[in-house]
Amino acid sequence: MMLGFLIALQFIGLAMAAASDSCYHIPLHSAPASAAKRPTPWGNPTIHLANGSTCCSSLDEVRAHLEATDKQLLHLLSTRASYTREEARFKSTLPYIKDPSQNKHVIQDIVKAAPSAGVPQIIAQEVYGSLFNSSVLFEECIFNTYYTKGGAQRLPNSAASD
Repeated sequence: MMLGFLIALQFIGLAMAAASDSCYHIPLHSAPASAAKRPTPWGNPTIHLANGSTCCSSLDEVRAHLEATDKQLLHLLSTRASYTREEARFKSTLPYIKDPSQNKHVIQDIVKAAPSAGVPQIIAQEVYGSLFNSSVLFEECIFNTYYTKGGAQRLPNSAASD
């Protein structure tokens, strides 16, 4: 009897893990909305920190970690913007900047690899889609700022007009 109970608990755990794992792939797991009012926090902490402890025991702790992560992301976006600026230097025309096939291929590769990095595909797809679209706008601005319509180099902050 006890063995049957343990097998049932293991099955429930596997089913819950499978449902959770399905949230990392596109299309997202389709489940009816839960109207349950859960005591909070529900579930167990799932983030294992380097010191061996787990996070998080409060919403404030979660928000503190999110804020620290956002600061790291902002630094990484700054680095990426610098390389995007450099990338514009190697493009000779505006249509070359707007090459959607290259961006689509890169985004597809990132989305495919996302779960192995612990990132849900839907987040990778939306973030990188937005990141690439805004990077194109930034590259266009850099391209147009440094070159006149006639192709002569324009210095930043110059008063030259087209």
